[in-house]
Amino acid sequence: MTDSDDSSPLPVPGADGPADAGIAAPSRMQVFLSGLRSTSIVGLQFILVVAALWVVMWVVGQVWVILLPVLLAIIACTLMWPPVRWLRGHGVPPAGASLLMMLVAVGLLGGVIGLIVPSIVDQSPELADRTVSGVRKLQDWVQGPPLNIGDDQIDGLVSAITQRVQSSASTIAAGVFNGIGTATSVLITLFTTLILVFFFLKDGPRFVPWLQRTMGHPAGAHLGEVLVRMWNSLGGFIRTQAIVSFVDASLIAAGLFVLKVPLAGVLMVITFLGGFIPIVGAFVAGALAVLIALVSNGLPTALIVLGIILAVQQLEGNVLQPWLQSKSMDLHAAIVLLAVTLGGSLFGIIGAFLAVPAAAAIAVVLRYLNEQIAIRMGERPPPLDEASDDGGPGVGANKGTEDSAGTGGAVPGTA
Repeated sequence: MTDSDDSSPLPVPGADGPADAGIAAPSRMQVFLSGLRSTSIVGLQFILVVAALWVVMWVVGQVWVILLPVLLAIIACTLMWPPVRWLRGHGVPPAGASLLMMLVAVGLLGGVIGLIVPSIVDQSPELADRTVSGVRKLQDWVQGPPLNIGDDQIDGLVSAITQRVQSSASTIAAGVFNGIGTATSVLITLFTTLILVFFFLKDGPRFVPWLQRTMGHPAGAHLGEVLVRMWNSLGGFIRTQAIVSFVDASLIAAGLFVLKVPLAGVLMVITFLGGFIPIVGAFVAGALAVLIALVSNGLPTALIVLGIILAVQQLEGNVLQPWLQSKSMDLHAAIVLLAVTLGGSLFGIIGAFLAVPAAAAIAVVLRYLNEQIAIRMGERPPPLDEASDDGGPGVGANKGTEDSAGTGGAVPGTA
């Protein structure tokens, strides 16, 4: 047999050894230990990140009494900054423009309160009488078929509730004193917020340039760019939500006035304020309106009110919010719901109110990090959805906007 007749199978790389005889193949144990080592490093890094986040949350809880007025002041500034900027652009001094806008805002708030308080005082007795009548109708219903609950059972239930309240007298008293302390804390927070709003509106445009000079390059440029984008995203969200809430409250209040439901003006204000707590606020405000309509005007009116609220909320969810917030925020509804739930469980009503702005700020940071990673990898960064010429207090005096991805992190509005 010659060499040409050799029919032995060809060698398969990796079957009896590596394709390159000069490189030793790692053993299975070496491959396993290498994967275990990488997994251990990633797990340790994850634990360190979680621990760092826990420390951050602990620090936030410790300084919450200071941080809360700052956050509320920033949110208030997003609403008042456009007219303040217009006044400053027409020659009004910064302090004068800020003080004038604050007086206008306080006057509007006082006017709203002055309009709804008399209606509450006038209609509360009638509403209370109708509530008592509704309770009596409910009592008559439960005593009839099919429940057939007797008077002795109802009296026993009332007696048990009374005894429970009496036994909890000390707890209730403590809650009253805690409520007094809470009211005092609220007043202090509001006063601090007003002072901060004035200074933020007056001196806010100096913040990013000062931050750049203090932090230096490149940290100051990156941090300033992220803060500017956060401001633009927050401002777009607050102003858009204010428009959506006003439309919702106006349409629902119009239906309530036509149906002659008591406290329609109060319900309009509650609906407007509830609109700033996505999903949860609209549900609570709508349930309250249906309940008052049921107690005061009966079941048919309550069903009509429910239909109006559902129609308005469908208009809001399918038309207004997607159209108005398409460029101001980019958060999925599931993320919004989870953020509101988490914020409400951790910090109550304030947490639910601040949850969506906080989620939007985190989204801004993640998008910016994604852009920087793309730049480092030589890829084309994604488009800037947050780009805006809002020129807020956190932005410098100029209104120019540059793409940080293409200019090495230049901050909008700064020299």
